[in-house]
Amino acid sequence: MTSRSRLEPPWTYVFDGPTSRRGHHMNKLFMSLREEGAREEFLGDEAACCRRFGLSDEQTRAVLVRDWQAMLDLGGSIFYVYKLAMMDGLSMQYLGGVFTGMSEDEFKAAMLAGGRTDV
Repeated sequence: MTSRSRLEPPWTYVFDGPTSRRGHHMNKLFMSLREEGAREEFLGDEAACCRRFGLSDEQTRAVLVRDWQAMLDLGGSIFYVYKLAMMDGLSMQYLGGVFTGMSEDEFKAAMLAGGRTDV
């Protein structure tokens, strides 16, 4: 079943086969950031690293300007995108805020209160 042939839950990001294929090169780049040498290479020339991994122009732009939502829209897995966020000293709660239109503190408070109630 493809994402086009099923109802997607509202406010839910579906990471399926087509999404995985679309983001394959970008996710490989993010996964490489587990290694110190790859992190050093990336920090030395982010654009060159994006080219080496075969990212599209749109994916490269999203990575370089840290457009977190665009990275997901272009096939990024949140688990892999988070590896880049960690390099920038950002938390998962920060990303949660970005994806929900909240500040990091608002997102943390919402989670501590039992989750979002606005959906």
